[in-house]
Amino acid sequence: MSPRRGSGGRAGRRAARAAAAVERSPFLTRTLAPTELVSTEGLELLEHNADTILEQVGVEIRDHPGALARFAEAGADIDGDRVRFPRGLCRQVVTDSAPAVYTQHARNPANDVQVGGDATVFVPNYGSPFVHDLDQGRRYATLADFENFVKLTYLAPHLHHSGGTVCEPVDVAVSKRHLDMVYAHLRYSDKGFMGSVTAGERAADSVELARIGFGGDLADRTVMTSLINASSPLVWDHTMLAAAETYAAANQACIITPFILAGAMAPTTSAGVVAQSLAEALAGMTFVQLVRPGAPVVFGSFASSMSMQTGAPTFGTPEPAIVLYTMAALARRLGVPFRSGGSLTASKIPDAQAAYESAATLIPTVMAGVNFVLHAAGWLEGGLAIGYEKFVLDCDQLAMMAAFAKGLDLSDNGQALDAICAQPPGEHFLGTAHTLANFETAFVRSEVADNSSYEQWHDEGALDAAQRANGLWKQRLAEYEPPPIDEAIDAELREFIDRRKADLPDTFE
Repeated sequence: MSPRRGSGGRAGRRAARAAAAVERSPFLTRTLAPTELVSTEGLELLEHNADTILEQVGVEIRDHPGALARFAEAGADIDGDRVRFPRGLCRQVVTDSAPAVYTQHARNPANDVQVGGDATVFVPNYGSPFVHDLDQGRRYATLADFENFVKLTYLAPHLHHSGGTVCEPVDVAVSKRHLDMVYAHLRYSDKGFMGSVTAGERAADSVELARIGFGGDLADRTVMTSLINASSPLVWDHTMLAAAETYAAANQACIITPFILAGAMAPTTSAGVVAQSLAEALAGMTFVQLVRPGAPVVFGSFASSMSMQTGAPTFGTPEPAIVLYTMAALARRLGVPFRSGGSLTASKIPDAQAAYESAATLIPTVMAGVNFVLHAAGWLEGGLAIGYEKFVLDCDQLAMMAAFAKGLDLSDNGQALDAICAQPPGEHFLGTAHTLANFETAFVRSEVADNSSYEQWHDEGALDAAQRANGLWKQRLAEYEPPPIDEAIDAELREFIDRRKADLPDTFE
């Protein structure tokens, strides 16, 4: 057996990496052209099919007379709760007023993000009722877990946005937890965040908390981008429409997303999923523009395949990737930002299945040019759980994607022609001036991968990637320091929350 190495081994190397400044951008600016899978003729056919669905089938509007009135005034045909749209109406409304690019302002202006165009924004997991870690396994999420993931996201240089319901704090009443969640985003981070969408009044509370957190006046700035899901197939319900209406009226951005499990909420075929998704999204985006022309809106798509044997959702398969590429192209043709993708897996633990399914989702996300990437870190168990170790492992891959999205460096330094010409054939480049000038930044350095010899790895504990990630998230939380916030603003936030909680009953539905 080889002699045991001293404490200056892996621990020392990691400390040196942590001490080095990490290149950080508030969002990715892609130099890679988006990958196009479908011809112009094919995209036009899918748009035609979506218009046919809107014209012949329409969408059902549940329990929102105001939405029916807005659609009727815009020229749609109303038959009870069913709304049918003349061919091209929704597209015209959206293209006439929805912005192609907008800025979501953060409490710290250095963390403002561009949504749309050549920008990609990585956002953590959303909506999981369970959490998982190697120490305690799977359990219900608590407010402490929620705060932990907000802190970990704040510390992650390649997560550009704090997210929204990163997990569901089930130890707090449903009627009140939105207040604690929005406060956590404002207090424990200074990145952009998402508001509550589980009721119109909770969206209004989110707007008010944001107003306070941003110093008392939003000045018509967009400071939240929030998730509005269709009830596929072809239904928009009161809860989502009320939240969208509240946010749009306040000039806050809405991500209009059909949530489709192919074979259950849509046909099994990718082209069918695309046409239905486009129809549902067009109806939702039209509603937002009818509430307030020019309000920021994001065209969202979340489509997964399913096991035809069990009905369980599956991830990392080819069909959702094809849908993703196609929907991204349709969003560019429509002229609005696009949301999709992430690091998705059906695995229950951070294992090999989680790794390859997440990679099979994340790579198409970047290649397709997705603008707002929800679920970029932490997703496990088809979204039912967020994993502490999975979060760290995913963030490591986001660093890789940040480098990949820059494309090929063709600067003089990147070409390295002088270095090649100055080096005789057969002599290595290890000691050249060019190598010495670039060795610190030449390659992305993984914080969790182990590239040492077998003997060194064995002597240092024989840890797998998840075990190494376990130590990293604990270390980061131990070293976390909150961003500054004005004490008067913090006091006003707490006062508003206390007052609202006193007015609200404790309900868990």
